[in-house]
Amino acid sequence: MTNNHTMMTSASEQTPFRIGIDLGGTKTEALLLAPDGTVLFRERRATPLDRGYPAVVATVTTAIREAMALVPAGAPCTVGIGIPGSSDERTGLVRNANSTCLIGKPLQGDLERQLGRAVALCNDADCFTLAECRQGAGQGYGLVFGVIMGTGCGGGICIDGRVRQGPHRIAGEWGHLSVDPAGAACYCGNRGCVETKISGSGVEAAFAREYGERLTMERIVAGAREGEPRCCAAFERFLDDFGRCLGGLISILDPDAVVLGGGLSNIVELYTTGIERVRRSAFHDDLATPILKNRLGDSAGVFGAAWIGI
Repeated sequence: MTNNHTMMTSASEQTPFRIGIDLGGTKTEALLLAPDGTVLFRERRATPLDRGYPAVVATVTTAIREAMALVPAGAPCTVGIGIPGSSDERTGLVRNANSTCLIGKPLQGDLERQLGRAVALCNDADCFTLAECRQGAGQGYGLVFGVIMGTGCGGGICIDGRVRQGPHRIAGEWGHLSVDPAGAACYCGNRGCVETKISGSGVEAAFAREYGERLTMERIVAGAREGEPRCCAAFERFLDDFGRCLGGLISILDPDAVVLGGGLSNIVELYTTGIERVRRSAFHDDLATPILKNRLGDSAGVFGAAWIGI
């Protein structure tokens, strides 16, 4: 890491092996890259959030040790971890995590004590954005905004190959921009955040409040395509909110490209009707910002984590 505001895009050139951990709400993925970038180890396991913080720490340390066992004796190796939140630079405690059992915990310190070595911790959306800029849809663009739309909603900013974190390590956290003060309560303490509008969980909760029935996002999308009236209304609102939220963000950042990731990035209507709604909301009458589907799928986060390792 170069300072509080920027992050190197790769580990030292003298460090040939890289371990990455993508600590998600449902799964934890581990990756080991050889000096030439070859994948030597890759494994996923369930994230035991239901068993609390100690179980999560144990899962991550086990995954790292399994990967490290494959590194030749004496060879240098870095470790990077992407988390659904950030680590406060002053206190070392996790903040703003939608995996709430991590909030207020010294995750980086605990992992370093158990492993006996330094590890880098970074927001998972930053890891996603870095990976897509290095190897995916964001290659060749100067300023890229990376979007994760899944259970939650996050974002990352990459400028000329470097992730911008900001002094509070919240750069790109558009998911917690309040766009509707009268809207649904968000776990962050605000109301009507972007995350409550266009994440899978947010759309599902809104549907349940309005219709008294709980449907998955997948079912809502399928129902809209089949012409079911309630699903059509919910899906139209989702596309409108997507256009308004992303259009406003583009008006602020004016990025060279936007890359969409997360499970909801597979919704094909985002790249047709969704883009039309973005163009309506952005402060330009001929918006040409590329809004691109990711190329690395759910692999992006773990590769990005490996590249930010120390």
